Amino acid sequence: SETMYEAIAGYGLGGSSIALFGRVGGGIYTKAADVGADLSGKNDYGLDEDDYRNPACIADNVGDNVGDIAGMGADLFGSFAESTCAALVLAASSPDLKGSWCGEMYPVLISSLGIVVGLLTLMVQGTLYKVKDMP
Repeated sequence: SETMYEAIAGYGLGGSSIALFGRVGGGIYTKAADVGADLSGKNDYGLDEDDYRNPACIADNVGDNVGDIAGMGADLFGSFAESTCAALVLAASSPDLKGSWCGEMYPVLISSLGIVVGLLTLMVQGTLYKVKDMP
């Protein structure tokens, strides 16, 4: 039982650490693209930050999108890992479920089912909303 608590704590701490590094990595990429666009446009050409004639504006927008997506993905993964750990700890510490392997694995089953449903949703979305070519 103590080994299981250590494994759950390791999974939660690892998930939080990966989420932190994903968030920081996305923020660094965003800030680097933003500073590059500002320096390139303002200092070299005297353009505004979001001027359409500034080619670095595209890099700035891509950096913003990458930072947002990396941050949201990291937050989702962190929440997913921590909520799974909390459910496992509750199942393992409950006196009624302590001896039952099925009761302790129920949170893992729910999490796994969520992953499968997410993949099925992606497949259905690909068939319902096809990408159209631009004319």
